[in-house]
This record gives sequence, C-alpha cells and structure tokens, in this order.
Amino acid sequence: MAQFTSANDEKELALQKEYMKKAASYVAGLEVQIGHKPLCCVTTFGCQMNARDSEKLLGILTQIGYEPTDREEEADFVIYNTCTVRDNANQRVYGRLGFLNSLKRKKPHLRIALCGCMMQENSVIEKIRKSYRFVDLIFGTHNIFKFAQLLVTMFENNEMLIDIWNETDQIVEDLPVNRKYSYKSGINIMFGCNNFCSYCIVPYVRGRERSREPKDILTEIERLVEDGVVEVMLLGQNVNSYGKNLEHPITFAQLLREVEQIEGLRRIRFMTSHPKDLSDELIEVMSKSEKICRHLHLPVQAGSDRILQAMNRRYTKEQYLALVNKIKTAMPDIAITTDLIVGFPGETLEDVEETIDVVKKVGYDNAFTFIYSKRTGTPAAAMTNQVPDEVVKEGFDKLLKVVQDTARERAALLRGQVMEALVEEINEQDESLVTGRLSNNMLVHFPADKTLIGQIVRVSLDTCHGFYYTGHIVE
Repeated sequence: MAQFTSANDEKELALQKEYMKKAASYVAGLEVQIGHKPLCCVTTFGCQMNARDSEKLLGILTQIGYEPTDREEEADFVIYNTCTVRDNANQRVYGRLGFLNSLKRKKPHLRIALCGCMMQENSVIEKIRKSYRFVDLIFGTHNIFKFAQLLVTMFENNEMLIDIWNETDQIVEDLPVNRKYSYKSGINIMFGCNNFCSYCIVPYVRGRERSREPKDILTEIERLVEDGVVEVMLLGQNVNSYGKNLEHPITFAQLLREVEQIEGLRRIRFMTSHPKDLSDELIEVMSKSEKICRHLHLPVQAGSDRILQAMNRRYTKEQYLALVNKIKTAMPDIAITTDLIVGFPGETLEDVEETIDVVKKVGYDNAFTFIYSKRTGTPAAAMTNQVPDEVVKEGFDKLLKVVQDTARERAALLRGQVMEALVEEINEQDESLVTGRLSNNMLVHFPADKTLIGQIVRVSLDTCHGFYYTGHIVE
C-alpha cells in the first residue's frame, strides 16, 4: 500500500518559509526600483482545482510583498495557471502571451510565469522555449508547493527557468493561501487520477491518485470555519476513490461524515464524481445529511455503450441510468449535472441520439456540453476514425437544444418555493440586487445589500428566467 507524505511536512514547510523571506527581500528591492508596491496578476484557466492552486500562488505572492490586481497591463508579475483539457485552452494561452510580450518590452522589469496542466506537456515546453523566450518561469502541477523557492531562483537568474516534475509523492498544503471568497473555499482532498479515460490527458499531467490524510483535511476546514467560511467544496479528479491509497484506508463517505461534524460549517459540496465508483454508502450519507448540498455532478460523457467502451468509462448506459434512479429515489430533490462530449472518434449521429435519450431520461438540471478535443498522447488521439466537423456540429447543436430545454423545464419546477440561498456577491448587472446560490447550485437574484454577503437567507423563488430566478427574502 502506497504511503504519501502528510500535509504537515514540517521540514518542507520550514524550508519554503525561509525561501519566502528571501523572496520578500527581492520584492522589497523591486519596490525601491519602480517606486511603488509591486502588483501581481494571477489568471486561472480551467477547473476548481486550478482555482484553488491559484489561491495558493496568490497567498505566497502577497506574503512576500506583492499586491493583487486583476489588470495584467498594470501588473509587475503575471502568472497564467493553465489548463490543457481541451486544445482551445492552450490556444488562449498562446494568444495572450503575445500581448504579454509587447507589455514586457514597455516594462522590462515585468516577470511572467506559466504553470499548471498545460506545462506538463513536452510539446508545449518546446514551443515556449522556441517562440516565447521572454517567459521567466515555467513549472507544472506537482511542485507548486516549491513556488517560493522557484521565485528566488528566478530573481537570481536572468534566464528562463523551467522546473517540471513528472510525478511526486509529496502533499504540502499548509502554505499561505489568499482566498477569493471569505465565506466559501475549495479544499483539496486528493490529487491525480487513475482512470485513464481514452480522451483525457488529466492522468498524464496530474499524475496518479494521492489522497490527503483525513486529519489534515479536517484541520484545514476547522481553521477555515474559524475564519468565517460557511461552505466548503471538497476537490478531487475523482472524489469517489478518495482514501484508497492511504496507509489506513477510508472511504469518501466516511470522510463526509467526519466533515459534517465540524461545528459552524453550514454547507458541503464536492466534485467530481466518477459514476463507476459512486457507492451506496455515499448515497446514504448524502440522503441523511443536513449539510451536504443537494447537487451532484455526475459526468456521463456519452450515452452509447459502444462509445462509452471506447472512452474506457467502465459503465454502460443502463448501469448509469440505474445509478441515477437509485440516487433520485433516495433524494427526490437532488439536482444532477453532467459533462457531455460530442464527436468522439467513431461516434455517429445515432450514437448522439443515445446521449440525447440519457439527457431526457435523467432530466439534468444542467450539462456542460463539449466538442471532442484531440489531446496528443491520449489513446483517442491516435484513433483513425476521427469524426468530420460537419457531423460533429450537427450532433452538438441537436444535443445542446435538448440539454437547454430540459434544464429550463427542471428550473421551472422550483417556481414559488422558498429555499435557502448563500449570498455570494452584489449582482453584476444591478447593484440593488444580490446573487445567492441555492443548495442545488442554482442562482437567484433578489433585493438586498452587501451586508448579507456570506450569510444564508431564505428566499422566495418568484420568477424563473430559464436558468436562474429572481425573488425576494422571506423573513
């Protein structure tokens, strides 16, 4: 049984804190040079795990003397935390690097760093070496905890620094974090993935599954609650397989039971769940819980058994539908969302009809629908039966319409109900409204002021606008 380093790796933590002190001296020198406190801009591409990683990067940067900004053009340090699940994510990064190049010509002291999943691809590193020589620092997904050390090396050298690890068995989580929200937070409970779906590059860039010790997770959540957090999102590529590789194995359902006992914590979310690993124990824990949100993201990807087998998803359409039926029987009020891929090699329009059939039978509350993206290095990329674009578009458009119609129908069922909403922010379009999130993940906008941000209030769902509601607070 594999054993992994605890999050409380005191030796590594002590080392990185020393590097933070050294990095702070370089940032102080930069402040003298440019005449103002240096600004940093961290841009996140991709999933919630990347967003959480960005909070760690920002935590270290603010600790050593930078101030955050959302404007790249005014920053003195720009970091792109990249995603590589689909090719368009890569292309977006390359496109924005061109802008940073012109920015650096005007501001020579500007430092540019690239990290995240995209940087784990050899072809990407070679392209950046040749075409984007102005980038200062490149690192991947496995050594983010050494960010302070990498910064010191970068400050002490004028050449491009590349530090990519193929894998790691270390989990170091107790470094500074600059959270985006005061009232909610993501929590990494595990890293990596062992599933090797044939279209997916994640296992190659995130590595094998590594679970954090439950005591470290619980301690982190307790600290967050003390700091005002009322909702946590437990994060992993496949949370349902959490705990299998620990010295003392524990199931994800058992972890949820422990998290639920934390006093002051009001809501628990998690993602993502692989259908093949979703247990009866988890369904039971969710159904009896007063804190676990009534939302389950359960990616199906396709409805055709032939395509599911080619994707290496390890379940059939019938098995998936039976699982959903079991979940809905235990929790009639559950909102189920999913991921769908159109255009996987060999897929026909008849196969897409099978996916549409799943959408209709499940009645998804929402679905993220993607066109298949060929990722070099995955088995699917080498398949010879790639689908013509016009066939993909026809299938995608048809599926998307059914997904949207189904989601609208599901949303309309809530009209007139009173539900609890966590107030998240002032509404972007109308400052007299706030935006709240229901347990089922739906948004509702209603009159209130910013003093309610971070609080859970009862809201009447008055008017359905397709995918969200407007309403009013019920005292």
